[in-house]
Amino acid sequence: MTFPELKATLRAIASPKRAEVTRGFFKTGPGEYSEGDKFLGIRIPDLRALAKKVDAVTFRQVLSLLRSEWHEERLMALLLMERRFERASNDDSKHVDREEIVTAYLSNTRWVNNWDLVDASAPSILGTWLLTRKRSLLGELVRSENLWERRIAIVSTLTLIRAGEFRDTLRLTEKLLKDPEDLMHKACGWMLREVGKKDRQVLISFLEKHAHKMPRTMLRYAIERFPQHEHRLWLAVR
Repeated sequence: MTFPELKATLRAIASPKRAEVTRGFFKTGPGEYSEGDKFLGIRIPDLRALAKKVDAVTFRQVLSLLRSEWHEERLMALLLMERRFERASNDDSKHVDREEIVTAYLSNTRWVNNWDLVDASAPSILGTWLLTRKRSLLGELVRSENLWERRIAIVSTLTLIRAGEFRDTLRLTEKLLKDPEDLMHKACGWMLREVGKKDRQVLISFLEKHAHKMPRTMLRYAIERFPQHEHRLWLAVR
């Protein structure tokens, strides 16, 4: 599928009715986190299925799609970057290598500007990249004034958690305890819950130290899998 064919297909499967519903779901009103975002109205499973058919599109075209005004086009670009990242290697001339993909991803975070875009790309691209590299970059991202860069930082650690590495998640969450954004509270709580799935005692130790000052949403997400009586006890601490 060529780039013009991809663009045409996206328009063909778009649904104005679904787009209207999606605008409300993503809070696109004045002052809301997704203010002004534009939606075609395409289901994520359809985008993922379509991404598997796109091989004739150049990386430059992928990046132009990432800078689209349309939400689903940006998501498609990120899905294509993810696929190319999975297949890329430094000695394969057929694909852009992983370092170039990560560099492009980090250079275009202004377009990775909603929670679904972050969650669909940060673990599989940046998180995988950091499995074998120093993580100082996470500290830079988590200090950003850009909400989405902070979310990229914490959500990318999902890959590290799944590899049994919790230190970065806990370190970043400590820095984000006073973050003003509810979307960050949810992301941190989600990552803490994932830590608990791998090692419950690590999560308990973190809660014993920080539960009393954690935003309530963060705490609720972190203890979501706890038995009901423990759930009540931890909320009482808060």
